[in-house]
Amino acid sequence: METNLCVAGFGGQGVMTLGKFLASATCDSTDKNVTFFPSYGAEQRGGTANCFVVISDDMVGAPLGDVMDDLIVMNGPSLQKFLPTLKKGGTLFINSSIVSDDIERDDVKIVKAPVTELALEMGNAKVLNVIMLGVYVGYTEVVSPEVVWGTIEHKLAKKAKLLPLNKAAFEKGLEIGRSQK
Repeated sequence: METNLCVAGFGGQGVMTLGKFLASATCDSTDKNVTFFPSYGAEQRGGTANCFVVISDDMVGAPLGDVMDDLIVMNGPSLQKFLPTLKKGGTLFINSSIVSDDIERDDVKIVKAPVTELALEMGNAKVLNVIMLGVYVGYTEVVSPEVVWGTIEHKLAKKAKLLPLNKAAFEKGLEIGRSQK
């Protein structure tokens, strides 16, 4: 099994962190092979940002980024840019708080989650990526939620006061992902 994922949005949405959490969780806690490949736009915050994560039972080369099994889009421009790379039968995960574009394709599965809105309701816009990671893991089960949460917990250990909020965000995402299966 091999899963090719592209996560795309603009700087400040935690696109890279989402990809790193997923790649680290898979690499550190499973026997699968993983590649993480970030790509930044000109600006750090507000510019374009995307990353590719490949998870495979076999050896992984460099991610090509031309055909994706799954696509997470956090904004409209990312949808327009990367939707053509999503293979027939693939799954599109949309931040429906921001992305309101009509999806012209009927050959992909669509999972919508208002992650920006939910993060603001939780009191911190920065957890929108953790919510979306939960949606992705809850829907795909590509890696167990316990493994992913363990990685988040480890990576945020120096910011222990943020753990309860991130745990709630991840759980909310899992709930949304599982409900849309």
